[in-house]
Amino acid sequence: MKDYAIAAIPADGIGPEVINAGVEVLHALAERQGNMRFSVHTFEWGSDYYKSHGVMMPEDGLEQLKAFDAIYFGAVGAPDVPDHITLWGLRLPICQGFDQYANVRPTKILPGIQSPLRKAVPGTLDWVIVRENSEGEYSGNGGRAHRGLPEEVGTEVAIFTRTGVTRIMRYAFRLAQTRPRKLLTVVTKSNAQRHGMVMWDEIAAEVAREFPDVRWDKMLVDAMTVRMTLHPESLDTIVATNLHADILSDLAGALAGSLGVAPTANIDPERRFPSMFEPIHGSAFDITGKGIANPVASFWTAAQMLEHLGEVDAAARLMSAVEAVCAQGIMTPDVGGTANTREVTQAVIRAIREG
Repeated sequence: MKDYAIAAIPADGIGPEVINAGVEVLHALAERQGNMRFSVHTFEWGSDYYKSHGVMMPEDGLEQLKAFDAIYFGAVGAPDVPDHITLWGLRLPICQGFDQYANVRPTKILPGIQSPLRKAVPGTLDWVIVRENSEGEYSGNGGRAHRGLPEEVGTEVAIFTRTGVTRIMRYAFRLAQTRPRKLLTVVTKSNAQRHGMVMWDEIAAEVAREFPDVRWDKMLVDAMTVRMTLHPESLDTIVATNLHADILSDLAGALAGSLGVAPTANIDPERRFPSMFEPIHGSAFDITGKGIANPVASFWTAAQMLEHLGEVDAAARLMSAVEAVCAQGIMTPDVGGTANTREVTQAVIRAIREG
């Protein structure tokens, strides 16, 4: 019996609703599999913690998390706390502190979910976006000078290192190598950003020589939005910078039908630290407490977590259950259904037990 220690950080908004649903599904899956169990410890960090303690998590938060096999994260952000405080106070310190440099965001049209793309059906859009997660435009470098004066200046410095770019390119090429099409698209903006992004392009070409079986092409980020919309079948694995992939993955989620079904894995490929798994839909305070949050993203995220832990069969069983429930039309309002969070969760648990 394998016992996995999971750190749950539900955090803000609908985070607790979807993470609680995900934990319930994980326990049902463990019972069905019969060879694993999950010991889940919940950390009550987030915006409410900040209002009481002045910080989003305690000073030794990373040290507390080190002992876990994985982190299951909900959402961060609150209407009465500035976004830069919530993001830089909780999520980013975990990503950067544990060097989770590969952010992996699979996207596909699930059965029963309608894409806004004309004629799009399951299989038309089946991508994995690899986002560089440690540097680039979100490295935190820069500052402000002459605050409040007419000559005030604010700078954001995008950092690209040979180490950081090389390792994310290798990760993306290796991932493309495992997929049937063996196709990678490298997103860039080297026509306008002539230093860091030109280096990005050069390193992509260098790393490509290590993977002769992987076909690859290069796309400017603005043209990439057009290709994703008009020719989704032409794409498979995609690698982009921290900022570019952040934007493109939200577009990908929308094209697949809803951000409510979009998962994320923040991976430390070297497995020195626990990796973190989260839905990308955000805290969604407009529906918090209404019981209609879509839990599918948290289920798909849990499947990514299982794959990372080596439980490939369990991950496949979970995704089969999710797809079966979606195909039956048991869905929340954001994807055209009438079910609530609880009803979708119970349907997935039934599908797991029967599958």
